[in-house]
Amino acid sequence: MRMLRWMCGYTRKDRMRNEHIRKKVGVAPIEDKLREIRLRWFEHLNRRSIEAPVRKIELLDFTHVQRGRGRPKKT
Repeated sequence: MRMLRWMCGYTRKDRMRNEHIRKKVGVAPIEDKLREIRLRWFEHLNRRSIEAPVRKIELLDFTHVQRGRGRPKKT
């Protein structure tokens, strides 16, 4: 956002909303970009074979595993 504000000539003191600046520059919100990247990675995983180590993790069941309480040990 700092770079976008600089491109538009705004400062934080101008109190312009981030949505207004993004719309003016034509940049998508960061949430949409993150969602797009995650979906691209998910599609990449689905194209892998089921024997791939990354896909084997999908089949693991972690419902019976419980983490310990408190701070982790420093070992």
